[in-house]
Amino acid sequence: MNKSVAIVRAIRAGALYLPLLLAGVGAPAYAQSPPSVFLEDLTWTELRGAIAGGKTTIIVPIGGTEQNGPAMALGKHNARVKLLSERIALALGDAIVAPVIAYVPEGGLNPPTEHMRFPGTITIPDAAFEQTLESAARSFKLHGFKDIVFLGDHGGYQENDRAAANKLNREWAATNARAHAIDDYYAVTQHEYVQTLQAQGL
Repeated sequence: MNKSVAIVRAIRAGALYLPLLLAGVGAPAYAQSPPSVFLEDLTWTELRGAIAGGKTTIIVPIGGTEQNGPAMALGKHNARVKLLSERIALALGDAIVAPVIAYVPEGGLNPPTEHMRFPGTITIPDAAFEQTLESAARSFKLHGFKDIVFLGDHGGYQENDRAAANKLNREWAATNARAHAIDDYYAVTQHEYVQTLQAQGL
């Protein structure tokens, strides 16, 4: 199965159990705690072993630090994309989750535009953001990952995700590595997940 298709299926399946996750009862039961899927929880030797054992997909969760209204924490996107990336990685079975990218384009500084009009929002230029994605992806490829997956939790930089993935795929055309910018992730979190929560009265 195509890796992008498998990822989209894992994302859509999440809409079915999101209310259980929020209630704290949706995690699968294990006789023993499974190894963490989060790269930052592993030692380099554990990661080397995981890659050698077939975990060659890396999910790069992309959040953002921005205003989300007076009743929502500035780190909403970071928390949501980390939780959902973990669930997607577990569903795929061959994936590791990279640290969340929390600094993203959020508007202009002088004068402040978009979310930058609100205290606590952090922005970086589009070029710096795309270069961060590209450099991280090249690092992952160097160490043996074959599928580098950008999951963007915010609508404002979806085009940047695609631009970085397209550039990397041109660069890697003669290799077995691929970058994926999964637009369906954002679409599902904005529609299907919301509908599921509403149906549950949440």
